[in-house]
Amino acid sequence: MLFEQIQEAIDFIRSQTDFKPDFGIILGTGLGGLVDEIEITHSISYKDIPHFPESTVESHQGRLIFGHLAQKPIVAMAGRFHYYEGYSMKQVTFPIRVLKFLGVKKLLISNVSGSTNANMYAGDLVFIKDHINLQPENPLRGVNDERLGPRFPDMLKTYDREMIELAVQIAGDHNIRAHEGVYVGLQGPNLETPAEYQYLHRIGGDVVGMSTVPEVIVARHMSLPVFVVSVVSNHCYPPEIIRETTLEAVIELAKIAEPKMRLVVKELLQKI
Repeated sequence: MLFEQIQEAIDFIRSQTDFKPDFGIILGTGLGGLVDEIEITHSISYKDIPHFPESTVESHQGRLIFGHLAQKPIVAMAGRFHYYEGYSMKQVTFPIRVLKFLGVKKLLISNVSGSTNANMYAGDLVFIKDHINLQPENPLRGVNDERLGPRFPDMLKTYDREMIELAVQIAGDHNIRAHEGVYVGLQGPNLETPAEYQYLHRIGGDVVGMSTVPEVIVARHMSLPVFVVSVVSNHCYPPEIIRETTLEAVIELAKIAEPKMRLVVKELLQKI
């Protein structure tokens, strides 16, 4: 059933454009400005694509965009889906399956996150090297279709080391504060309590967010190399420094930090 739904989505997209992307990019909260850098050849609304969910988050455009970025053929998701919106994990990750079947060879993901590492400040970039999954549902749960991937995918080399090392080099060349870190995925939509931030720090988390992990799991299931960059939107450790925050504040911080993320992604595309 899932395989057939993917084929229906692909057939519709191919009826709209024959563009062949090599790279997939997921633009997270407040990071949609990267669209302005894309030489767009075609754009399709999510609501028109069979079996695609529709984003309910205000800051997400909800469009699949085809074009060139840094002279590379890409397809960008301007807006993603979250478990807290009420979707199943299979719905949340359905677009990742579609990107793979569109022919993308590497997947670049962006997000915003809270820092549970005392040395990672608001506005810093974090290149994700590993994750801890604390979300309540796994997108691979249920009957496995071997046409999509193996029953028990190994997660040892989930995050592409070559792309991480290139990103670290690029950030250093431009004096951008950047780190490698571990991302903890929670379901949201509420932010965490001080006790939860302390717990996440103790179990090895550097940043925490409400997305990305399901998408990464599905990409790994399909042997799709992944690079993830996170913009720290609020500093949440140690507990005594925590301040109240809002979605508006998170988006504003992401917009301020976006040029750094944009530069890294563009140069990374040029180098890989």
